[in-house]
Amino acid sequence: MITLIIEDEKPAARLLQRKLEKLDVTVETMLHSVEESVQWFENNPHPDLIFLDIQLSDGLSFEIFEKIDIKSAIIFTTAYDEYALKAFKLNSIDYLLKPIDEDDLETAVSKYKTRIPKTTETSNLQLDFEQIRQMLSNPFEKTYKKRFTVKIGQHLKVITTEEIECFFSENKGTYIHTCDNRDYLIDSTLEILEQELDKKDFFRVSRKFIVPLKAIKEIQVYTNSRLKVILPTYKEDEVIVSREKVQDFKAWLG
Repeated sequence: MITLIIEDEKPAARLLQRKLEKLDVTVETMLHSVEESVQWFENNPHPDLIFLDIQLSDGLSFEIFEKIDIKSAIIFTTAYDEYALKAFKLNSIDYLLKPIDEDDLETAVSKYKTRIPKTTETSNLQLDFEQIRQMLSNPFEKTYKKRFTVKIGQHLKVITTEEIECFFSENKGTYIHTCDNRDYLIDSTLEILEQELDKKDFFRVSRKFIVPLKAIKEIQVYTNSRLKVILPTYKEDEVIVSREKVQDFKAWLG
């Protein structure tokens, strides 16, 4: 079985490779962008199985299929469940939300091995709509992002959501502010983070800030029917709940 990983985050690709090796699945190649993948498919035999992230560094991986007629079976590995219906129009075996659970990965690989006819491993198999609906309908089954990897010089640091005091945007960058009063630039946007974070624990109070419930030290009445959130260490700017979000914010607080 020839297996390929397409994932823009190289540490995530290597982690997935190690998990697959435990399942006796050997990864032949790892690709990291739409452009690199298109060039590879144009010059190499297509694999039996692809583990495919959706949002790559230079676009959505669906762009690969617009340029290359790929018949390989696909297991999607992504943090974004909103692409599920589009994904399953392709040769999809499963759709795994990050961080990938090893049991879910084993189930997906087993599903591939049992459902692919031995005489034609790259046949076009699709899950039907009811299977997709059942997989996505229960919000408690969704896996939310619990940690972030940031680059500090030549080193990588893992920050868990328990360490985060807020997310904020500044000068077109997005930052994590941690409980020990440090800021780290991350390769994301607040819009993406809204989809990745558990909404019961995190709330986007304005265009600039996402705050976790556990980090809120105090809430004050502010001008123009707004609210001001006081955090333990973040003092660079006022964290203001925008007027249009005040009612939702109060409901979120419970």
